[in-house]
Amino acid sequence: MHLKNFTKFFLAAVMFWGLASSVNAQEKKEVDHSYKPLVVKLNDDGSKYVRFIIWHQQWLTSNNLSAENSKFQVNSLARRSRFLAFAQVSPRFLILTHFGLNNLSTGNMTSLGNNGDGPQFFLHDAWTEFKVADQLYIGGGLHYWKGLTRMSNGSTLNFMTLDAPRPFIGWHSLGITDQFARHLGVYAKGEIGKFDYRLAVNNPMRPSNSIGAGADFGKMGSTLTYTGAASVDQNGDPTGNTIVEGYFRYNFWDKESTKLPYQVGSYLGGKKVLGLGAGFFAHPNGMYNEESAEHENVTHFAVDAFLDMPVKGGDCLNAYAAFMAFNYGENYVSRWAGTGNAIYAQLGYKFKDSKFMPYVAFQNASYEGFEKSLNGLDVGLNYFILGHNAKLTLEYHQIMNDPREVPAFDYDTNNTFSQIRLQAHIFL
Repeated sequence: MHLKNFTKFFLAAVMFWGLASSVNAQEKKEVDHSYKPLVVKLNDDGSKYVRFIIWHQQWLTSNNLSAENSKFQVNSLARRSRFLAFAQVSPRFLILTHFGLNNLSTGNMTSLGNNGDGPQFFLHDAWTEFKVADQLYIGGGLHYWKGLTRMSNGSTLNFMTLDAPRPFIGWHSLGITDQFARHLGVYAKGEIGKFDYRLAVNNPMRPSNSIGAGADFGKMGSTLTYTGAASVDQNGDPTGNTIVEGYFRYNFWDKESTKLPYQVGSYLGGKKVLGLGAGFFAHPNGMYNEESAEHENVTHFAVDAFLDMPVKGGDCLNAYAAFMAFNYGENYVSRWAGTGNAIYAQLGYKFKDSKFMPYVAFQNASYEGFEKSLNGLDVGLNYFILGHNAKLTLEYHQIMNDPREVPAFDYDTNNTFSQIRLQAHIFL
């Protein structure tokens, strides 16, 4: 973190802390922040119901502070605007629908909201689920029951950090084989004691619709493209149309809910959780070698650990770490990951009887297709007005050595992207 950028972030943090403290002092007067979930009960005991969730995340972001001779600017962004509903009218089946918008900015707004290529409301999730046994549920549709890691299944409602780590190594398939981290397919999930699992068999998105249309983002000249599903094999038969992924976890203390796939970022001291997980993502014949006209497999593996617990002298300690091994084929780099290894870790601490939670997050990746290792750093401060239902987050965000993320990238003169980000988040 450059001294100039750190100074800007420090001044912003002091102002943020002062503003939040002032608001907190005013709130000590009687203010009704009580909240009840938006639920329509369909019978007297509430076992049959429809639940609604609505959330907005509004951002203010600076320009790239690491750009040469940059002049400080602030831009507005509607990061997420979402609506989710799910219904349980029998203990044996569930239906869920989720739609919304992502990343509406002044750069992609349109004059009437329906012309051009600006972000529009679209379908995120649409699945049905049936209970087969206490340990087995099966569902299908456009779904978010993902493999590899916990953060691949992360909820956007309750991140401990401001957002998912970028580059999106957890959402490695986002826009590559899926629609904004959702695949079309079938899944199975369940719990056996303190062990839980999720498995899915999916179809990949048409490669021509993916980010980069399957092209290599690396700098070493890979002969591979992620277009195996669009290329017949040497016998002329279709292939590469199946993805299998899964995630398996053991909960040492409190069990976490598996009713929905969205994994909590922090319980803010409301649970004592220690979970160890392992996952995989496999896309047989997903890659296509332009030179040999042969298909190759995509295989990723990962392990992770999640800790979130109340602590003496404080309200909550949060820690998470993941190790991911990606294999797309020799020298290949996708939009969010690449052949090689990546690690991610985060640590947050909520002060006792306080609404403040500072945190730090770090990622490092070494990919065959890039000359140097990539690094990401997030340093932030949460202010919880009403837990995750209403909060403000200020963050310094930095990425180094990533040509995909740094405008006008050059290792010698410009290899860093850094910005200050402020988020206002409310969900009901």
